[in-house]
Amino acid sequence: MTFGDKLSKLRKDQNLTQEQFASLLGVSRQSVSKWESNTAYPETEKLIRISTILNCSLDYLLKDGAALVADESSTASAAPTQSPPNAARTVLLPMYGMLYNFERKSSRTIRGIPLYHINIGPGRVAHGIIAIGLVARGLISFGLISMGLLSFGVVSLGLLAIGTLALGLCSLGAISVGVLALGSVAFGIVSFGACSIGIFAGGAAAYGHIAASGDYAEAQIAIGRSEAYGSVCQWLGKPMHEDLACIRQLVHNHTPPILQWAAAIFNFFL
Repeated sequence: MTFGDKLSKLRKDQNLTQEQFASLLGVSRQSVSKWESNTAYPETEKLIRISTILNCSLDYLLKDGAALVADESSTASAAPTQSPPNAARTVLLPMYGMLYNFERKSSRTIRGIPLYHINIGPGRVAHGIIAIGLVARGLISFGLISMGLLSFGVVSLGLLAIGTLALGLCSLGAISVGVLALGSVAFGIVSFGACSIGIFAGGAAAYGHIAASGDYAEAQIAIGRSEAYGSVCQWLGKPMHEDLACIRQLVHNHTPPILQWAAAIFNFFL
């Protein structure tokens, strides 16, 4: 058997198409076709990967079939050192190969940008109105690193950003930075979180420039259930309903006109 014959047989034994096998190796389907027709040969690095994927020895792949004696004993000695077929391996390898280089793009575009773009694989960027990938940029984007008007990701940047690390006009995340920020640790003009820092802050530990409300609060106007430190006003304990109107008016009076919208948000959640 020639190298191409062996490669073709082993590939088919693993239930892999040429395209799936090519995806696993990071080459084109045409390259696999040339190898199997003996018009080209893979480089050493690819040979090692082929032997790993197909679970055979390099010696078997490279031994010249013409030098073999065509009897049964000779054929047996040249057999690949294969373990019994593994059902999980047979199913998962093709799936891994397809996902590793998976890409789908809408033929319909808006100002040259595809309606959707799904591009999964190392070093690849998905760019579309709706973008999905390890790195994604779009009006609506999903990815490990995501950038868009509405973005979801481990690291997320956008008008509305949701992620482990979120940065945006409105952000929600474990660590959140934004004009309006909500998270375990939140930094913003208006911030709410376990630990929140901002001009207006609310949370377990709240540090605000103008106003703060939480278990521990520190600001010009501080409302703390356990501790409160305020340079203008400090309120310890939970305010009664009739006290809230006075506190809200105080927040309003100490807020510059340009930030009255932020004071309104803080007062709403107070």
